[in-house]
Amino acid sequence: MIPLRDANPTRQRPIVTYALIAICIAVFGLELWIQSSDGDRALERFISEYGAVAARITEAPTSGALLGLITSQFLHGGWIHLGGNMLYLWIFGNNVEDRFGRLRFLGFYLAGGVVAGLTQVAIDPDSTMPLIGASGAIAAVLGAYLVLFPGARVLSLVFLGFFYQLINVPALVVLVLWFGLQLLSGFMSLGAGSAVDSGVAVFAHIGGFVAGVVAGLVARAVGSGRGGRDARPSRFGVG
Repeated sequence: MIPLRDANPTRQRPIVTYALIAICIAVFGLELWIQSSDGDRALERFISEYGAVAARITEAPTSGALLGLITSQFLHGGWIHLGGNMLYLWIFGNNVEDRFGRLRFLGFYLAGGVVAGLTQVAIDPDSTMPLIGASGAIAAVLGAYLVLFPGARVLSLVFLGFFYQLINVPALVVLVLWFGLQLLSGFMSLGAGSAVDSGVAVFAHIGGFVAGVVAGLVARAVGSGRGGRDARPSRFGVG
């Protein structure tokens, strides 16, 4: 199941979401330039320097090592990695930003990415593989969206063998299925003896999602206390 857009209009332009997407694309362009001009080794050094390396964080938690928990959120390992993350941020980020407010959303996004990275570090503290990607921060966005807008309709591409169909699916179904797949992948990787054998830091996804759910619950409680309202989808718009 691949989400394409949601039917959850916003009250203001999601400037922070647009900016985060633009920065990720620009940084990926920088990665491509480094690779084309100086080769794969130079790109590997760049990713190692600005990625989040668990062993450096646990053994020598310097400011540079900890900063990698932030800078790693803007690095990506390929077109599919970048495209998938930006699609999810494009669909779900605007409504969470609309609910939180721009500055709070930015803080929430970065903090969610940090929690996600630390979750992966806790699972595999001796790993020297740099963790990169916006997946953990976006997982936090998904967790918050699940709590705040569970009934929003999400137009999704559903594959049925060799056929596919476009179906409007409640966000609750889309996001619970997504999280279930992360849990399954995470426990399978532990059974295989490593949390990163597949090259995907699934526990970062899990940690980010849980952090987002907690933040969403807090926002929902505060909003209810102030008489806030949940957005009720009425028509399709850009997600």
